[in-house]
Amino acid sequence: MISRLLQAISTGVRRLVASDAGAGIVLLIAAVAALAVANSPLWPLYEDLGSFECGFGALGLHLQLREWITDGLLAVFFFTVGLDLKEEFVSGILRDPKIAVLPVAAACGGVVCPAVIYVLAVMPIGGGAIDGWAVPTATDIAFAVSILAVVGKGLPHQLRAFLLTLAVVDDLIGIAIIAFYYTAGIHALPLLLALGALALFAFLLRKGITSPLIVVPLAGIAWVLVHASGIHPTICGVALGLCVPASAPWKGQNSMARMLARKLAPYSKLLIVPIFAFFAAGVNVGGWSGLALRLQEPVTLAIVAALTLGKMLGITGTTFVLTRLPVLSLPKGLRWSEMIGMGFVAGIGFTVSMLIGELAFGARSALDDESKIGVLVGSLLSASIGALILQICVRYRRSRLVQGNDSGAVRQ
Repeated sequence: MISRLLQAISTGVRRLVASDAGAGIVLLIAAVAALAVANSPLWPLYEDLGSFECGFGALGLHLQLREWITDGLLAVFFFTVGLDLKEEFVSGILRDPKIAVLPVAAACGGVVCPAVIYVLAVMPIGGGAIDGWAVPTATDIAFAVSILAVVGKGLPHQLRAFLLTLAVVDDLIGIAIIAFYYTAGIHALPLLLALGALALFAFLLRKGITSPLIVVPLAGIAWVLVHASGIHPTICGVALGLCVPASAPWKGQNSMARMLARKLAPYSKLLIVPIFAFFAAGVNVGGWSGLALRLQEPVTLAIVAALTLGKMLGITGTTFVLTRLPVLSLPKGLRWSEMIGMGFVAGIGFTVSMLIGELAFGARSALDDESKIGVLVGSLLSASIGALILQICVRYRRSRLVQGNDSGAVRQ
């Protein structure tokens, strides 16, 4: 009896890991747990744990636990992002400009429009609030794909492909923003040494030298040097990912980038990102009255509006304008109602949005707390509206399928 129960649990866990919805479910649990703990008597313990200092003083790495998670663990997540980017550029949809132009342009629109809405909303109050313009520009791919997997069964696979490509480009833009806008000052010598370590890392992998005893310490050295240079260490994770070969050595084989991505994906999605979410999403709102007051703050309202409306308007608006051109059109089988639903789903900003909020306002500051509440509320609204629209689209397609009039629907 017990063995059957354990086997059933093991099977369920494996299915959760393999499913698109799994990462989003675990991430949601971590975020809810963080909010529950932060608004309970455990709040002081939660704060003390995040503020616990440890590290290596000789290397200038005496950091709080929260900083180790943001700078260190999250670098592994960004390493997988770098692997995905490399694959998309070498053998994926970004390799073909004709196919990539629409989702790439939509991603750009989905960054510009929320940023403009945010800036216009906070401009009257001035001060440091303007620094958070990039917070609502990010799409959390784990949550977005999870929503699509749960409510989008029956929709064309092109919608998922469009969302994935858009999210990858969105990540690339977010990385560039972190690297160039939220870097206060750069120290040249550590940066040059870091570039040397990255070059050696890429050279060794090209030559087939993949022993963890060699490449993992080298990656660690590169991370330490990037940290010392003043650039956010997560950028090192992306750079290391881009150094990994994405071309298969022989036909029919997986590339090194793909193999690494598959091995690291479960740890990244189900462990690293949820740990970050647990330490990042915990905001003490001071009860319902405190939450009501926080929701009236300009930064919070600006982020909610930018995520909920800005993402959808930027993505669908850019796509609509470009498809008026004779050379571009929506992917075959997609409808505008589905694009609008997907645009709302893309307004789920979480991991990168919260990271940018900490960089813009300073971790645990009043503005950072306001930005996190805005991200949580805006993401919840975007997910709810997007899920509702996509569910309506699914029902419409199924009704058409029963009538035999919808060749674009996917039979389940």
